[in-house]
Amino acid sequence: MDKKETAISTSVLMVCLGNICRSPLAQGIMEHKLSLQGKTDWHIDSAGTGSWHIGESPDMRSVMVANKNGIDISRQRARQFTPKDFDRFDVILTMDDNNYKDLKNKATSSEHAQKVFRITDLANEKYKGSIVPDPYFDGRFDEVFELLDTIMDDVIENCTRLLISKF
Repeated sequence: MDKKETAISTSVLMVCLGNICRSPLAQGIMEHKLSLQGKTDWHIDSAGTGSWHIGESPDMRSVMVANKNGIDISRQRARQFTPKDFDRFDVILTMDDNNYKDLKNKATSSEHAQKVFRITDLANEKYKGSIVPDPYFDGRFDEVFELLDTIMDDVIENCTRLLISKF
């Protein structure tokens, strides 16, 4: 790791619809992987575009699949994305096209809009252009966890590259 990379404090926001299934998993997985890499200066959070679940814990099925994989997300609480998040975070990662479009539409400047990516845009070529499906109704939490876990190392590396390129 070079000096330039270690000097950067990075903040990443994960965004899905309700902030109880996908984005809490993405937050937990990224925090876990960063911890294993010794990267302690990153701030990771999650939010939803909707307001239905503000203050709630993650969906129990997300908590269970995370626990099964050695990650505790039970202390997270759902919150709604706010315009201030554009200023608070360096990179904003959405789980699907609707989340992506919602946040791009909320951006009031090109600087804000340039912070928003689909999480799979920062994954390897195999996953680019795909989405992280919402498991709320179909119960495919294991598949969502596996997808996020598989792509997260590339996502972390590409977040780092994005920020280094700004300096």
